Amino acid sequence: MKEQDKIVPATEEDRAELLALYRAQLGREFCAWDEDYPGNETIDFDLSRDALFVMKRDGKVIAAISLEEDADVDALSCWNPQLAPGGEMARLCVLPELQNEGLARKMMQRGIEELKKRGYKSIHFLVNKYNIKAIRCYAVFGYEVVGECHMYDQDFLCYEKALDFL
Repeated sequence: MKEQDKIVPATEEDRAELLALYRAQLGREFCAWDEDYPGNETIDFDLSRDALFVMKRDGKVIAAISLEEDADVDALSCWNPQLAPGGEMARLCVLPELQNEGLARKMMQRGIEELKKRGYKSIHFLVNKYNIKAIRCYAVFGYEVVGECHMYDQDFLCYEKALDFL
């Protein structure tokens, strides 16, 4: 992360750049997104909950992460009930030309801080079980794989960790 990079809550003014960032991920290995998802409806949902954060470099959106609300994911039996409520992060992405600079880790850290502020006891999320790049990124934080599932036409590893240890 360069000195001028800033992670801030997304605003309506970021919509066009967010859509472009999401579209830049299409066709990349392990990306199950398509022309419809994530799109305007997803951005509306995230903005309505103050749950979307962007990293900007020189005023341009270069990365994003969302604090997710997904009842299907929350209902998975692998999550530790003693760590409830658990927050979920989703839609983490970085401009392809800026990947491998540690920006995804910075976005994850910002998401963790925000979940703590909001009173969550743990964090959980799904990662495509074949996405080695993402798995390496998350390994830095010491998340535990607590299960596997098949959702959204993909095989996922289910990651969880208590927030008080992060």
